[in-house]
Amino acid sequence: MRISSNLLLILGAAFASHLQAAEIQVEKAGSVLHFTTGGKAICDYQMEAGEVPEGVDPVFKHGAHLHPVYSPSGKLVTGNHPDDHRWHRGIWLAWTKTEFGDSHPDFWNQGKGDGKDKSGDKILAEVRFDKLVKSSGGADKGSFTSEHLFLDHSHAPEQKVLNETWDVTVSQQTLDGTSANIIDLTSTQNCATDKALKLPEYHYGGLGVRGNLAWNPVDAVTMLTSEGHDRKAGDATKGKWVHIGGQVDGAPTGMVILIHPSNFRFPQPLRLNPKNPQLCIAPSQGGDWAIEPGKPYVSKYRILVFDGAPDAKWIEAQWKKYAE
Repeated sequence: MRISSNLLLILGAAFASHLQAAEIQVEKAGSVLHFTTGGKAICDYQMEAGEVPEGVDPVFKHGAHLHPVYSPSGKLVTGNHPDDHRWHRGIWLAWTKTEFGDSHPDFWNQGKGDGKDKSGDKILAEVRFDKLVKSSGGADKGSFTSEHLFLDHSHAPEQKVLNETWDVTVSQQTLDGTSANIIDLTSTQNCATDKALKLPEYHYGGLGVRGNLAWNPVDAVTMLTSEGHDRKAGDATKGKWVHIGGQVDGAPTGMVILIHPSNFRFPQPLRLNPKNPQLCIAPSQGGDWAIEPGKPYVSKYRILVFDGAPDAKWIEAQWKKYAE
């Protein structure tokens, strides 16, 4: 039987595509969910609050975030518990300026307290891991579903403000010639009561990313937006994607956050921190809004972690595939 050349090309392409995705192992160890491939770490999901570094106030223990996150070659791209903002934690999602009834819970600056000295005296509000619904590894991806609680501690007893579900898929693939660790994150937030969470206009709050602590010096980190803006010009602008990166072990590496077009206020407003290697997808920059009872707030992001300097054309191509 003769097989047409077209069929051979199709079969070859399908086989090559299959080879591009690596097997992903998932292991639960205590309060951490580890994602690896071939013995190499991709990322960890910190469930319950983890330990703090020696000398750091225990009030800054936090969970419900991704850290550490690595490039395919094993280079670290996220930071946790930095000296300047102990509440920054890898990749996380939290709101800053809010109104809930007669209180104003700040879920972002967890453990900061209410003093101008920014000392961690008590937890006034937090995003707390609630439960791991499911997790699995597989031939081409790993995944988990978990639930978080947004809690207001300014009243006794504490008040549940939001219920959040994270649906996360982790993979390693070769995308148009570039190896990348891929994290697909979908957050679904629902009001926990019959009260809305009001979100006044503010310059940050939403999906947060803290870069490698080696990028702490102001000139050690670079940022690039889909509109071609750098760190300075890109702050308080809107974008379809944003990249953060720098040197790790003498070589460039970083990650790009692709923003799904179905997200609220897309293209979404960006906070590019001028002093620290930190950025935020911040819809509240666009004006007052609210998460209302009976109306789930869904946000979707794809995080590509790769070795090398950012190539805007390559990133744009990956965003278009994600947006389809």
